[in-house]
Amino acid sequence: MTPRAGVVLDGRYELTQRLAIGGMGEVWTAVEVESGQRYAAKVMRPEFAGEKLFLDRIAAEARNSRDLVHPGIARTYDAGVVGGLGYLVMELVEGETLSTVLRREGTLSPRTLLDVLAQTADALAAAHAAGVVHRDIKPGNLLMTADGAVKLTDFGISIGANQAPMTDAGMVMGTAQYLPPEQAMGRPATGAGDVYALGIIAYEALAGRRPFTGATQVDIAFAHVTEPLPALPAHVDPALRALVEQMLAKDPADRPASAAVVAERARALRSDLDAGTWDPARVRGAWRLPTLALRRGGRGAAADGSGDANASTAARTSAASAASASVSGGADPAPRRSRRRAPSRERQVALAVGIVLAAMLVTLAILTLANLGSTAALVAAVVMVPAGGGRARLPHRGWQEEVGQTVDLGSRKVLSW
Repeated sequence: MTPRAGVVLDGRYELTQRLAIGGMGEVWTAVEVESGQRYAAKVMRPEFAGEKLFLDRIAAEARNSRDLVHPGIARTYDAGVVGGLGYLVMELVEGETLSTVLRREGTLSPRTLLDVLAQTADALAAAHAAGVVHRDIKPGNLLMTADGAVKLTDFGISIGANQAPMTDAGMVMGTAQYLPPEQAMGRPATGAGDVYALGIIAYEALAGRRPFTGATQVDIAFAHVTEPLPALPAHVDPALRALVEQMLAKDPADRPASAAVVAERARALRSDLDAGTWDPARVRGAWRLPTLALRRGGRGAAADGSGDANASTAARTSAASAASASVSGGADPAPRRSRRRAPSRERQVALAVGIVLAAMLVTLAILTLANLGSTAALVAAVVMVPAGGGRARLPHRGWQEEVGQTVDLGSRKVLSW
């Protein structure tokens, strides 16, 4: 059997539209013929038809997820095999994946992130209580609905209590970018690993990037083991920062004791945020990106209104500028003077390069026409005095170490000099 529109699984579920293709299967919308109810159907890819390993995996997914009844988990209703292809019939969730949201928005506001953390951690707590470890927590497996609900999906590589292993010794299961250090080292998966992966999601949603990268999947996996956690942006509130950093502890024993604890702490932080315990106008530890980022069109302004306080600050600043302009009898010329005094970084770099090249040409001419010893002092003078007068700024001692590093400026990345 080849999954396609019009195919009916076991005479009950008609496939209507393909939604996604994964490593092991395809996800389709399906309509129950008798009731007209719409579901999501996960069907093995045709090239794996009849292969025991894949049939065992989809059977394990059905077994591990079928009894998980929780608002934060996409429900599994039915399972079977047709034409050598295993299939699952699941709850159809109308929404988009968190990975799609992050690609579009770059980051999440703290309010939205705390909601995602609390709801996902609740779902994980329910799975862990049932003896199921998900092992593949990542943004692509979190569905977000229009009303703000989060649904955990895809238990395709989950492992349940007393489940026989389906991988060879030393084989690692999971997605490298979200892989807990202990799993990268081949140790058994536990609920603490799911908490770590959720911490990676939180870091990514706050910083706009994942904490660990590498040239290959293996490099990325072992970066989780060997590299220290890069610092979160300075605007992240200390309490939220502490929670994320603890979730990302290398040693599972140093992480929050359970997913339920993560959910409880996330709700407490959200409650304090709503109650105004933290002042969003603070420069350090602010819940929202600085007002400057909002004026530049940065992504710190959340659709849920979390940027209102900073927007008000921006409005007050604009009002003050307008008042100043009216007193002076017209548009405020200060910004134009400021722009003339502070050329762009590109112009500064071009000017510096031009000065250095000019100095080198002058030096070469002097060395060609005169004695080296008698012109040494003149050469030093040429190098140290730029065309505009004053002392030239030479590279500092740490320059060599900084070449090639990237500096994150909101949604832009530039090469550090």
